[in-house]
Amino acid sequence: MIFIKNRFFCLYHQKVISYHTKMIKVNEYIHLEDDIVLHFKFIEIKSFLSSTITTGLIKRACKYGFAICLMNYSFKLYSVLNAGMQGNTHLHKKQYSYSGNQIAKNIIKNKVINQKETLLQIRKRSEFIQEGIIMLDSYISKLCEQDIERETILGIEGNASRVYFARIFSNTTWKGRKPRIKFDYINSLLDIGYTLLFNFIDCILQVFGFDAYYGVFHTCFYMRKSLVCDIMEPFRPIIDWRVRIGINLRQFKEDDFVKINNQWHLDYKKSAEYSNIFMKDLLEHRENIFLYIRGYYRSFMKDINPDLFPQFILRDKNIKEIGEIE
Repeated sequence: MIFIKNRFFCLYHQKVISYHTKMIKVNEYIHLEDDIVLHFKFIEIKSFLSSTITTGLIKRACKYGFAICLMNYSFKLYSVLNAGMQGNTHLHKKQYSYSGNQIAKNIIKNKVINQKETLLQIRKRSEFIQEGIIMLDSYISKLCEQDIERETILGIEGNASRVYFARIFSNTTWKGRKPRIKFDYINSLLDIGYTLLFNFIDCILQVFGFDAYYGVFHTCFYMRKSLVCDIMEPFRPIIDWRVRIGINLRQFKEDDFVKINNQWHLDYKKSAEYSNIFMKDLLEHRENIFLYIRGYYRSFMKDINPDLFPQFILRDKNIKEIGEIE
C-alpha cells in the first residue's frame, strides 16, 4: 500500500518497487514473515497538485494487491484506491457480532502499561512520580481480573490517566487534560499529536477492511470512528512523551500559540514544523502500528482468545504476536 500526502509513506511489494524506480527512490526496507518484503519510505512531493498517479501504478496495485491511500499533510485520509479488503463481509460480521468487554479491557491494560513505562523513562523521578508508578501498577492488576464491566474499565482508565498526566507533565504548569477544548498550549499540543496518530491508524485499519466506525470500547456515535479511538489507546504515550521532551528541549514553546476565545491555537506558520516533529516519532513506530493492527485483524478473524490479542509495549518497542503474551 502507498500512503500519499505532501510527504508520504509507503509499503510496497518488491516487484512493484522495480517497476517504479524512476518515480520512487527507496532507501529503506524490512523483512516480514511469509517471504514478503514490505518497503517503508517517506517521499517528498514538492507540489501535490502537480503530481500524478499513472494507470501503470494503478494496474500494479490491482495485480499485486496493495492499496493507494490519498492523504493530506496530517495523514487525514481522502480516499483509498484498490481497497479490496473493504468487501470483507466476514470480518464485518465478526465485528458486529462481538459484544464482550475482554478486548476493551486488554486494550486499556496495554495503554496503562505504556503509561507506566513512559513514567519509568523519566530519569530523575521524584517521590510524586514514584507514587504514580505504584498507583498505575495497582490499576494494571485490577485490569488483570476477569469479567470486568465496561463502566469499571472506564473508571480505571480515567483514574489512571489523571495519575499519569499529573506526573508526566509535573515539570510544566499542567492543569488537567481537557480533550479538544485547548484551554492551554499543552492540551493543544496533545490534540495535534493525537490527531496525526488517529489519522495514521485510520488509514491502516481501512486497508485491512475494518469498519472503523464500529469499536469495542468507545461508544458508537454518528460519524465517530470508534475503532480508531480504540486502537490508538496503547500508542498515545508516544505522543505524550514527545510533548514532554519537546517542551524540555524548547521545540514546543508557549509563545508559538495564540489565544482565541479562551482557546490556544498553534500559529499556522509553525504548523508544518510541529507536525514534522510528531511525524518523526510516529514513523519510528510505523512497523509496530502496522504489525499491531495486522495482529488484531488475524486474531479477530481466527476467533482467538482476547487475552492472546497483540500488545505493544513501549519498553520493548515491538509487538507480541498471537500466542506470545505472557
